[in-house]
Amino acid sequence: INTWTLYLQNSNTPNYDMMIFFHDFTMITLFFITLLIFFIMMRMMNNKLIDRFLLQGHLIELIWTLIPMLILIIIAIPSLKILYLTDEIHHNKMTIKIIGHQWYWSYEYSDFTTIQFDSFMIPTNNLNNNEFRLLDVDNRCILPFNLPIRLLTTSMDVIHAWAVPSLGIKMDST
Repeated sequence: INTWTLYLQNSNTPNYDMMIFFHDFTMITLFFITLLIFFIMMRMMNNKLIDRFLLQGHLIELIWTLIPMLILIIIAIPSLKILYLTDEIHHNKMTIKIIGHQWYWSYEYSDFTTIQFDSFMIPTNNLNNNEFRLLDVDNRCILPFNLPIRLLTTSMDVIHAWAVPSLGIKMDST
């Protein structure tokens, strides 16, 4: 994948698939609302006649109150579903403690007493051809497949954001 494009990264989880669908759905909705507003504005600027029932009618006030409310409800339903699906899991099989330092991350696998390491970003001039700039590190955190994992994030100094974009995970730690 190209990391410099304007698109989202390829999805590797069902939750991130739903986030991409929600993004696309919301953008299409906003695009059509913008087109409708632009069309109405152009029509009103080119129209020399004034409809007194449009400006003082109770029906039009009801319509332009209910339609935005329905649009917001239609957008809120998938948003709330995604929010609750990405909420904290309670029956996890493994816990990983992630500590943010100023220039690197520390990982501790709490289920194993001896696994703990630091992970530094690879400098741009040391990257190979198959590595991604600002996305590759020297020691990668290995996550088991198809296993519920709890990630605990904290920080030693400043606010950090731990993220795996292709999984749809971003956690802020303080």
